[in-house]
Amino acid sequence: MKLQTMVTPWLLSCPAPQDKIRMFCLPYAGGGASIYREWAKSLTADVGVYPIQLPGRENRITEPPLSAMSELVAAISQAIVPYLERPFVFFGHSLGARIAFELARHLRRRWNIQPCRLIVAGSRAPHLAEPKPLHQLPDAEFVQELRRFSGTPETILQNRELMDLFMPVLRADFTVDETYVYSAESPLACPISAFGGTEDREASREEIKAWAGHTYGVFTVELVRGNHFFLQTGRELLLRSVSQILLQHLPATGG
Repeated sequence: MKLQTMVTPWLLSCPAPQDKIRMFCLPYAGGGASIYREWAKSLTADVGVYPIQLPGRENRITEPPLSAMSELVAAISQAIVPYLERPFVFFGHSLGARIAFELARHLRRRWNIQPCRLIVAGSRAPHLAEPKPLHQLPDAEFVQELRRFSGTPETILQNRELMDLFMPVLRADFTVDETYVYSAESPLACPISAFGGTEDREASREEIKAWAGHTYGVFTVELVRGNHFFLQTGRELLLRSVSQILLQHLPATGG
């Protein structure tokens, strides 16, 4: 595959030719690519970190959000496949983990390529259904459920103008997650590493360990102190572990 010279709107920056390995990062529901903006500073320079920006947020705020997993996966894969001539890893948190999983399977079916490793965080295994759909709740109840996740600042939840802006994105993302239907396929050949929060009520240790059935390769699981958003509160420990994982896949010097 030939490397493109112009970045796609799905990425914040164009992948660098000198990357030895690339990590594409998928956000949680309602999140933007900026949550991963500082990650590259904690990883070796050989790793290119490329957050994926979904429509409807941050620099793509004027675009309508997508509300179907199949649409998202098809669009993302088309956008990033020119950059997969290097070894690559997918990282996803919560909804992002399921998107990353389906992205890996789509690439296998469509182009016969797979990531070196799939890293998932804060997500029950994809064959386990969401216990309580929220995307069709009335606004007041929907906002109350968002408080339970502790991912949206209270200042935003109480600001009507901001919520009018964010509500379509949040509803679309929850729709993607809650209308997603897992279809059985052979497990991935790549290893899977799963992370969970010690106090996470959205994905228990058992639900996270169930990712083991989706790989023929090595499976690892690690708990990080914190709730569903240990991605933020436990970032230092999480990135230390992610860094060790990535080092296992770096091509040998001179290779």
